[in-house]
Order: sequence, then structure tokens, then C-alpha cells
Amino acid sequence: MLTKKRGHKCLIASTMASLVLLLMVLYGTIGTHQQQPGRSSLTQDYQLLGRPLYKLELSWPRNPEVFTGEVFGVAVDQYAGVLYVAQRGDNVPKVLLFTTDGDFLMSWNTTTLEMPHGIFLADAASSNPTVWITDVGNGPYGHCIKQYSPSGKLLQVLGTPGKAGSGLNPLQFDQPAEIFIHSSGEMYIVDGDGGMNNRLIKLSKEQQVCWMHGEKGQGLAQFYIPHSVTVDNAQRVWVADRGNKRIQVFNSITGDWLGTWGSCFTEDAPYSVRLTPDKKYFVVVQLNTNQISLLDAPPVGLIGQCKVISVIQLADDVKPHLVDLDLKTGALYVAEIGAQQAQKFTPFSLRSGFL
Repeated sequence: MLTKKRGHKCLIASTMASLVLLLMVLYGTIGTHQQQPGRSSLTQDYQLLGRPLYKLELSWPRNPEVFTGEVFGVAVDQYAGVLYVAQRGDNVPKVLLFTTDGDFLMSWNTTTLEMPHGIFLADAASSNPTVWITDVGNGPYGHCIKQYSPSGKLLQVLGTPGKAGSGLNPLQFDQPAEIFIHSSGEMYIVDGDGGMNNRLIKLSKEQQVCWMHGEKGQGLAQFYIPHSVTVDNAQRVWVADRGNKRIQVFNSITGDWLGTWGSCFTEDAPYSVRLTPDKKYFVVVQLNTNQISLLDAPPVGLIGQCKVISVIQLADDVKPHLVDLDLKTGALYVAEIGAQQAQKFTPFSLRSGFL
């Protein structure tokens, strides 16, 4: 009888130890990975805090040496399986193309692009997708938003190239930070990245101004360095109001202010805001604390306060800037200024029902 009790206790102890080990792996630190050839040491270590939703794909991309500048933005074409990476620097190609599996495809070395900031892939489901890039340069091609073909041919320009301004007719920008183009063709632009403007502008499909919020300040519907914008499926516009350390929310039809999230950003400001394909989480980047946070997306009709569900804590000096998500696979791509690279994170497959 005593032997059976001891065996039973040993079995329980062994099971508990295995469970604790599993929880430590899932909820604790994931780090000290084997360094991949050609990779910066900044990619070796990261931590998952809270609920584990994403893991780093260490083997992506297969040719990390092609990153030669500061990586500011990423945009994924989930239908073609292609990732566009915008980078800055002297004598470097401004856009790099990879497959979502990690193979390097090509680069653009266009003279029409000075200092890329945000990048967005529009009409991905069509046979003619296009790439939109905000340019914050001060030269003859700066202070505007450009549309390119997938191969880098300039198609059109929004704004007045080389002339910073606040005009609406003709349209002018001053260091436009990011553009989000809805499936309807309507455009949402945050302008600018530290210039004279602090605006959220909605344009119609015909590129006419529908509504705008453009006052600098800390009040409701005022901005200080609006840096990123996204639109959900409930007609809500979410803006990373970087200088005010908050996210503001607006009605996409009327432009009416709906709410503010600020309690999650006491240590650092939100730099990027995107929604996961399942519409459950907002992905928010905080550059100075080197964090990627997943926030609980509120239901329709409610804004409430932000709630952090999961955090990817990157190594010091990685400086994540803007992100994009593959709407088919749920993969998360992060543009990193400090590490001078883009990284890919994939959802944990063992957590069924996430994507």
C-alpha cells in the first residue's frame, strides 16, 4: 500500500513538473536562440509576456544580408505571397521584395523616392495591386504620397512634391506618416511625422476630402504626431496619436470622435496600429521600449479602455516602427529601424481558433 502511494505521488510530481515546464516555455521567456548566419545578434533574444500568441520565425528571411538601410515599413500581399520592405539610407534600394516564405525577389532603386516612412499594399485581391508609400523627404520628391506598381513604376502622386504645406486644394502634406486604403477605395492619411501638420484626413475614392481633423493639441480629436492609422470592419478609424501617447477612435463615415485609449501607453507611445485577421486583437508597436503589444479589440458599439493580452518584448535597440499582417496566414511582419531588418512572427499553431 505504501509503495502504491509513493508511486502515485511520484506520478503526480512528474506530471506537475512537466506542466510547470510547459507553462514556463509558453508564458515565460523565449530567448537565447541559436544565431542564424548573417543575422544581427538583436534577433537572438525576445520574451513573450502574457498569453503567447506569436513566435519569431528565426529562419526568415533566408538572405538577411540584403537589408542595407534603416527599415521603416512593411506591407504584405497575401494573395501573391510577397512582402514589400521600405528602407532608408544613402545609396541603398528603397524597397526590397521577399516572398512570405523568405526568399529575396528584387529591389527598387528609384530616384523618385527620398525618405520612405509608411507603406501600404492596395487592391491586393485584384490583378493589379499597387504599393503606396509616404515620403517624408525634404527634397524635390518629398512631402507626398506615391503609388507604384509592384515592379516600382511610379503611377501617381498625392500632394505637392517638394513643397510642404497644409493646403487641401491643391492637396499638400508635411511629412505624411502613413496611408490606409479601405477596400472601398477610400483613403485615410495621417499627416505628419513631426512637421507643421497634425492631421487625420479621409479622402473619397475620387481623392476628394470627405472630412478632416487637423488641430494640434491634447484635446479630443486633436493630435500631436499622428503616426499610424487603420480601419476595422465596424466603421471605426483607429489612429496612433504618438505625441500624446494614446490611440484615438473615429467614425469612418462621419468623422465623429468615438473614444480614446491611453492607459496602456504610460511608458511609451503607440507607433503602429493594425488589426489581426480574426479581428480579435490590435497589434501596437512601441519603439522606445522595443515592444509589440496585442490589445483586446472591443466589440461593436463599445470602445472602453485598452487591455493588453500579450507582449513581445524585443531586445534593446531593435526599435520596431511599423507592422503589417498577412490576412491569410495571420503572420506578423515588423519593420525595425535599430536592427535594420524586418522580422516575421507566426501565430502559435497549438492555440486552436486564433486565426
